[in-house]
Amino acid sequence: MRFASLGSGSKGNATVVSLGTTCILVDCGFSVRETERRLQRLGLSCTDLDAVFVTHEHSDHSSGVARLARRHQLPVYMTHGTYHSGRCGEIDTVQFCASEKEVCVGGLVLTPVSVPHDAREPCQFVIRGGDNTLGILTDLGSVTPFVTQHFKHCDALLLEFNHDPEMLFQGTYPENVKRRVGGDWGHLNNRQSAELLASLEYKKLQHLVIAHISEQNNKREIAEAELNAVFPYPERVAWADQADGFDWLELH
Repeated sequence: MRFASLGSGSKGNATVVSLGTTCILVDCGFSVRETERRLQRLGLSCTDLDAVFVTHEHSDHSSGVARLARRHQLPVYMTHGTYHSGRCGEIDTVQFCASEKEVCVGGLVLTPVSVPHDAREPCQFVIRGGDNTLGILTDLGSVTPFVTQHFKHCDALLLEFNHDPEMLFQGTYPENVKRRVGGDWGHLNNRQSAELLASLEYKKLQHLVIAHISEQNNKREIAEAELNAVFPYPERVAWADQADGFDWLELH
């Protein structure tokens, strides 16, 4: 199994996961044209995709889903709440999924996991392929025992380090947005993410990707200081950015 990102951040998110001839996209917060351009960088085209999975309806994760799915006749998997939010556009082939209910696409097995975020029915995904497990975990404002339980045994993890609290609350966002981002239903700050990582079986991680980093409210050196305090394997760490995401990482 291998995985890569088309981009990660508040302006658009999409993660590609591949195993053999199976290839899926988790979220699509880019236009179809931009998605195609970013896929080409990874040696792929939209015709290589077998399905799209949507974590929640916020535009940076869903804005390109409907057009991409209609143009390429792709099935789209999302929760009932995400669909009924009405924010994902007109989708011809919707497959509903629910927390802890496995979904199989080719050789990949995806388990949606409910997370605390200010959307209708948000989830993140644990993905099994062969003997390996990948966790995609962004867009949650607090860590629950339920989340820890499901992401504890991953071989690779894409994890949100969204913001530094001091930068957020001293920054230019309106007060209500600061409260939202920093609240229990917003996004994880650096310290929360590091503490979550410390509670997992992190020594077995082949790859750790630091993702969904705020361009305004975080700095790599601040996030890195929190990360290094709990994860002493810098050679296993990759950093996802908004412009280029990250290139293929392979699990063995």
